[in-house]
Amino acid sequence: MNKIKAVIAEDDFRIADIHEKFLNKFNEIEVAGKALNGSQTLQMLTEINTDLLILDVYMPDMLGSDLLPIIRERFPRVSIIMITAATDKDFIEKALGYGVENYLIKPVNRERFDEVILEFIKKHTLLHSKQEINQNYIDLLFGNKEIEKALKDSTLPKGIDEITLGKVKNVLQVKNQGLSAEEVGNEIGASRITARRYLEYLSSIKEAKAEVVYGIVGRPERKYYPI
Repeated sequence: MNKIKAVIAEDDFRIADIHEKFLNKFNEIEVAGKALNGSQTLQMLTEINTDLLILDVYMPDMLGSDLLPIIRERFPRVSIIMITAATDKDFIEKALGYGVENYLIKPVNRERFDEVILEFIKKHTLLHSKQEINQNYIDLLFGNKEIEKALKDSTLPKGIDEITLGKVKNVLQVKNQGLSAEEVGNEIGASRITARRYLEYLSSIKEAKAEVVYGIVGRPERKYYPI
């Protein structure tokens, strides 16, 4: 999937730089532009195929909240997260009315910022996944169920299912020691080959580590450890 293109609309360049640094933490996002006022914001949205707009309310030429109807009319697919010192209920109601994804009050807590952005990335990823569109999918998009599980289900490689993967992870965590594929297979009631496939997958996504251990007779054996 292509990177999520983000535009930051913030009249204080120092705060805009901070938000850019926050966003740069996420490999899925590319900050494609920064605007200092409403006019620049609209111009950037015209020039850049923007996925996410980080929008302030108080800008020199117009209120960010007054931009909402214009953006919705001209750029309906742009997702908006507002970051502002504005706590007036009128602004909040307007944000809700125009489908703003989230509303953060300055000064922004870094941990909360990361949570909101991660939630957006998961939702964006789910929306662009090949998962079958059914009620469960709709519930996930509209926040009625946990998105994390759906993302795992929709992105797991062929031959890996969530239930068996959970069993393998649980065995590693409970035993909390190096286990061979055969030992893990015995614990979950599966073959050594099946267990190894899941263990190697966990190693590839950095949720387990593998080490070669030499036994008493010198025969090397691959052991897996939880991370």
